[in-house]
Amino acid sequence: MKSLRHAVAILVPAVLALGASVALLVLSVARRVITPRGRAKDTVIRSIDTGAQTIELARTPDTELPGRYGLFTTGTYGYVKLGAVLAADASSVRRKLLTQIEPGARVDRDATFSGWYYSSPGELHLPWQNVLIGSPAGPCPAWYFPGESSTWVIQVHGRGAMRAECLRAVPVLHGAGLPNLVVSYRNDGEAPRSRAGAYALGAAEWRDVDAAISYALRHGADRVILMGWSMGGAVALQAAVSSGNRDRIAGLILESPVVDWRTVLRFQAALARVRAPLPDLAMGALQVPLTARLSGADEAISFDRLDMVARADELRAPILILHSEDDGFVPVDASQALHDARPDLVTMPRFTVARHTKLWNYDQAAWSEAITSWLEAQGLSASA
Repeated sequence: MKSLRHAVAILVPAVLALGASVALLVLSVARRVITPRGRAKDTVIRSIDTGAQTIELARTPDTELPGRYGLFTTGTYGYVKLGAVLAADASSVRRKLLTQIEPGARVDRDATFSGWYYSSPGELHLPWQNVLIGSPAGPCPAWYFPGESSTWVIQVHGRGAMRAECLRAVPVLHGAGLPNLVVSYRNDGEAPRSRAGAYALGAAEWRDVDAAISYALRHGADRVILMGWSMGGAVALQAAVSSGNRDRIAGLILESPVVDWRTVLRFQAALARVRAPLPDLAMGALQVPLTARLSGADEAISFDRLDMVARADELRAPILILHSEDDGFVPVDASQALHDARPDLVTMPRFTVARHTKLWNYDQAAWSEAITSWLEAQGLSASA
């Protein structure tokens, strides 16, 4: 409470002193941080050869990556799968198509590059079912993949994503005998909408994951592993320190996680050429109830509580962090700092090149081995 009063005492006069136009800019930046948005068109399709089943894309740090990926498209197909890079020059990349494109199909030029690869649970050819989890936000749909162990994995997707982002991890976890509960949470486009419809960056979403933990415990789980992707990592970490069921959390697997939002938002602001002190003023606005509501938030967001490096001593369960040094979206710094702060709990194998949440795509064997080895080392694999 004292820190909140201090923030109000500093922030409100500071914003007022800046003038109306700058104050509106600060609130606009804050709103951008918490507003769920659709997929950005970040990839240009230059041509498709339906005879050779190849696709030519404009070259970017993502489209040039080796491995298997997906592409959200419009026209005849909503999503296509991409295979190996066959050729590249300074401006373009030619890749193998893994989705058959028929002659005469219309595929629009603008697309979105994706690491999801799988777009629906049926593609895994494993038993699964739809379930609903009653959370404080309302009924949240989830996919359940059964397994032999009484330790369940609860997977949490990232910002601007949906449950399908998590499907890549199901086979390796299923191979370890672990049931998978792949969940949704408020304001993600599948679960119920909150009053304002805004992200809380993990500060509220963890309650939906806590409801998923309770669901698992009621349906046969003795303990759970939380696996969070990107912002889902922040959600999982908040559940790990806040849940009433925290003693039943046996471990965390964090894939390209947000460990400290300040680090991430300053990094992304620099990429977007948003100059200081705007990012810090925007985060300050989100911490004060009045300006948080003016920014579109349901309630104030404490960035101190979301800083899990500062709260590292509150963590109890072993943690595996999978994070590329070349992430390009969520810098690896906070993950490394958490590892350095809690080497007794955190295992962090080195990954490079793979970029954000694309480690599986880039090197499936190394990624899967890292998970399998960690599960065995922690005594969490039913197949060990």
